[in-house]
Amino acid sequence: MRTSRTRGRAALSIAVTLPLLAGALALGISNADADSAPGGRDALRGTKPAWATAGADRGAAADSDAVHVRVHLAGRDPEGLAAYATAVSDPRSASYGKYLSADRAQARFGATPRQIDRVGAWLKSNGLTVTGTNRHYVSATGDVAAAERTFGTRLRNYRKGEHTYHAPASTASVPAALGDAVLAVSGLDDAPHRASHDEALPPPDAVFRNSGPFSTHYGSRTATTLPDAYGTKVPYAVRGYTGKQLRAAYGAGRWTGKGVTVAITDAYASPTIGKDAAEYARRNGDAPYRRGQLRQVLPDDYTRTEECGASGWYGEETLDVEAVHAVAPAADIVYVGAASCYDADLLDSLNEIVDRRLADIVSNSWGDIEANETPDVAAAYDQVFKMGAVEGIGFYFSSGDDGDNVASTGTKQIDVPSNSAWVTSVGGTSLAVGRHDTYRWETGWGTLKADLSDDGRSWTGFPGAYTSGAGGGTSSTVGQPFYQRGVVPDSLARANGERRMRTAPDIAAVADPNTGFLVGQTQTLPDGSLGYDEYRIGGTSLAAPVVAGVQALAQQARRGLPIGFANPAIYARYGSKAYHDVTDHPLGPNRDLAVARVDFANGVDASDGLLTSVRSLGKDASLKAVEGYDDVTGVGTPAAGYVDSYRPRHRRH
Repeated sequence: MRTSRTRGRAALSIAVTLPLLAGALALGISNADADSAPGGRDALRGTKPAWATAGADRGAAADSDAVHVRVHLAGRDPEGLAAYATAVSDPRSASYGKYLSADRAQARFGATPRQIDRVGAWLKSNGLTVTGTNRHYVSATGDVAAAERTFGTRLRNYRKGEHTYHAPASTASVPAALGDAVLAVSGLDDAPHRASHDEALPPPDAVFRNSGPFSTHYGSRTATTLPDAYGTKVPYAVRGYTGKQLRAAYGAGRWTGKGVTVAITDAYASPTIGKDAAEYARRNGDAPYRRGQLRQVLPDDYTRTEECGASGWYGEETLDVEAVHAVAPAADIVYVGAASCYDADLLDSLNEIVDRRLADIVSNSWGDIEANETPDVAAAYDQVFKMGAVEGIGFYFSSGDDGDNVASTGTKQIDVPSNSAWVTSVGGTSLAVGRHDTYRWETGWGTLKADLSDDGRSWTGFPGAYTSGAGGGTSSTVGQPFYQRGVVPDSLARANGERRMRTAPDIAAVADPNTGFLVGQTQTLPDGSLGYDEYRIGGTSLAAPVVAGVQALAQQARRGLPIGFANPAIYARYGSKAYHDVTDHPLGPNRDLAVARVDFANGVDASDGLLTSVRSLGKDASLKAVEGYDDVTGVGTPAAGYVDSYRPRHRRH
């Protein structure tokens, strides 16, 4: 997962409780205690952020300060939406697979013109200026005084980290007469709400190259001249797996994803994606792209390009596109770029896919930590995920690249939006593909790094410091969904208290950059010219599109019938031969694993020297990949039987 809502949504320190979402009990989402509101008004739960404390209070916000809000619309039947989304997604339901078209879904569950008009009129009557309306929200702007009148609260300034932001001093509310029209409001606090793409990729304005030596497949070249690690010589890292190796590892067989469309969302758009993807396929044995097989749906304009590090998102798009095509070479790919890395723009991209039914499967390699999630944004995301579910669209999110997040934030927590009960959270592994493209084993992805000593005789501080690993763990805000009951052990589900909570991830695929994927991208070469180059990369940013590609194969095997929201089907296969049950010690309890890696010190060539290190496998902070479900790999990774398990079974008479 690459992080840039800037780590995706900013690195803020918020602790929140999700509101009761309409129909949420079907999936076990948290039913928070109701916030209070004055008589005749309905509370918008969670609108006072947890970081807006008395100790952080810096005084009243100036009446003239600007406020920009979105009032998210509840739609016609929010309870019915959640119930229908559950029914069509559950293989045990008589309604399984009975999806609605985008038009029918909107007609049945979307906001009514009257709801839009009523909300707009109410905002205007309180002195706010309506700046935009659509079927999902009404946006408005105005000063603090007008916002306070409108939402029945006071806005005050609060210190948060190194910055000061305004936020409600009490729970916001709306007139009871509008309670049926309003789902949530966002923007009353002006702390950044942005996402980051997962796993740092080199920007296209500076070339990055791997040094080598490399293994061509796992273990093909041993680092015989380097010190032992865990009592043995270790192999060099692979140059980067290709589609042929990944397809073999995850049981693609004869399936190609024909007839299936995979969407990818990120911020911005690579200006060279078409030629880069074509060149990569040509060089690495993937099928050439058909005319129109790869297309982009882009906004009219981009914003916050400097704040979001726009160029850094180009590599994310490139990785996602090339990984999906490598695994599902006949699937159509539509890239839907957001105008910025902010939640509002990423939500617009997701809604674009659902409103126009652009794809069956949506891969998303971005996110943020759960502490930064606010109830308003969570509600808006879940609404689009549920609308997608009733249309047969499944959303796949990378689980994160910082393990339990303690090293990066000081707090054990999982990532969002992959914490949502309505998406498939994709964790990560270290993958060993052997000679003749044979699957050997996987561990959970978690890396300890130790550098070669100056005399070359030992690894300094072996096994070294934690660098990265697959995100996972137990949510503090989302209750346990029905599909995890009886699968996720209570030691994980109740890790934060007595109540069983959502645990991530759900499924996994290769993510370790040291056993990663070869990607090709146009970058700025040392002489200043632009040129295509290739390098190895990983992260759950890789795992998410790989799983999306596998799901495209499974949908083809299902005779093209969309899988939709996949989690009930994924968990229904738990414990079967459909999965590799991944553990951190696949060769035995006393066999720790590692690879040697050599890098250019300057990332380009050997002119400034080489950096040699050993990277341990299966060392993911406090998270452990064990037999059965775990919080690194979920139910496991797709095995040879996974795709075929979606083929219709004929009954014998």
